[in-house]
Order: sequence, then structure tokens, then C-alpha cells
Amino acid sequence: MSHRPFLMWPDTRLRTPVAPIEAVTDETRAIWDEMIEAMDAMPGVGLAAVQLGIMQRLAVVDASDERGQAVRMANPEILHSSIEFREHEEASPNLPGVSARFKRPRAVTVRFLNQAGVWDRKDFVGLWATSVQHQIDHLNGRMYFDNLSKMKRDMLLKKAKKLR
Repeated sequence: MSHRPFLMWPDTRLRTPVAPIEAVTDETRAIWDEMIEAMDAMPGVGLAAVQLGIMQRLAVVDASDERGQAVRMANPEILHSSIEFREHEEASPNLPGVSARFKRPRAVTVRFLNQAGVWDRKDFVGLWATSVQHQIDHLNGRMYFDNLSKMKRDMLLKKAKKLR
């Protein structure tokens, strides 16, 4: 199986918040499988459907060392964020060749529809939490560099443009 190509910044779909899905279907599960294949091919620790041009509120995250532990989420929303922060380098296949280091909450509690179409709640910590927050940003029409100061964001986008 092969996956759809990644949208390239500044594709306007990457700035478009996606609406919640109504129900988890076999089509949803097939999209999750495609997303996991794309995530593993990067290699990365998470992916939002919009990154592949699929305008559905779907995300996958797998920050495990052995892989194959992907959490499939529909309509994910953060219920709680820790007051403690964690610094991590973030990047995106939608803007290749650049990355940025910044802080996000170290742990989050997320509510989502799981693979069975049932509301679930899960605590994510460390890299898992960073990735979940990164994917939810994508679903809300935000890129990781939106978390940077204007000066740092402008420098990063200038560097990315030069690499293209």
C-alpha cells in the first residue's frame, strides 16, 4: 500500500481547521492505516490527516521505541495539560528540512473517538504528549512554527524557502 503525498507548505489546507467526524467507519480505519504507513515512512511519531490532504479530524501517534503501538484518534481534544513543560525539537514533512525547538506541556489528557468508535480518554507523557499536541495543532489549522516568536518563525520560513 502506498500513501498520498504530503501537502507542501504553504498549501491553504494546512491552515484550514477541520470539522469533527460524525462516526468511525471502515473508511476511517483505512485512512488511519494509510496515515500510519505515511508516519512510519517519514519516519515520524505522529500524523494528522490534513497533512495528507484528508480534511477529516483524524490523527495517529506512535512514539514507542518498537513501533506498532499507534494510537488512532478521531476528534481528539485536550482536556488537561500539565503545568510542567518539556522542550523538544519539532518538524513536519509539510515543510521539509527545517525544525524548531520549543516547549509544550509535558503531559496531556486527551479525549477522542477510538478505533471502535467509542469515546476514550488517555494520558500522554513526554514525546507522546508533544506529538499529540502537534497533531491537534494541525487539525486546528496551525503549524508547529506558529508557536515561535515572529522573528524565529520568519527566519525558519526563509530557510525553508531557500531549501526548496
